[in-house]
Amino acid sequence: MKKLLNLLLITLIVVGWSCGGQPTETANTATEGAALNPGQSAVVDNVSNPNVVQVAVGSPDHTTLVAALQAAAYVDALSNVGPFTVFAPTNTAFDALPAGTLDDLVKPENQRKLRDILEYHVLLGVYRAEDFGNVNGKNVGTADGRSVAVVVAEDGSITINGANIIASVPASNGIIHVIDQVLLPK
Repeated sequence: MKKLLNLLLITLIVVGWSCGGQPTETANTATEGAALNPGQSAVVDNVSNPNVVQVAVGSPDHTTLVAALQAAAYVDALSNVGPFTVFAPTNTAFDALPAGTLDDLVKPENQRKLRDILEYHVLLGVYRAEDFGNVNGKNVGTADGRSVAVVVAEDGSITINGANIIASVPASNGIIHVIDQVLLPK
């Protein structure tokens, strides 16, 4: 037993000595790369369910929304654990905005304004379609500190500030409700 402990101790000393000493190029590269880390959105996970951003990226009907999220530097925030309820306007909804509106919003100098609009499409917490019945006729607070009006019609259809929810998609960090209009704060 004593020989086994001595062998283990010698092995640990040799391993510790070989790992110590001068820093390797790999260690330097990792340290330098840490400053360039883009954030939570850079995490590659092909096993877990996709988060709200990954769902949007995978949707051909939400390419404009994804471009707006990128322009507003809002991808990392929505890639975090959440939970979030995201009202996701379709490309067609963005196309219905007055001419030039979107082009103006994605300019670097308008990043904060665009982010405010995108945050107006996010609720903190998960509101499934059936949960909206509990807040029917009420205003629900958005991530930008404002609120949106929820209306559930007798036929079960749901509107958010007049925008129709046309589909719902669960995500690992919340839920996405696809809507047919862009929500613009007043």
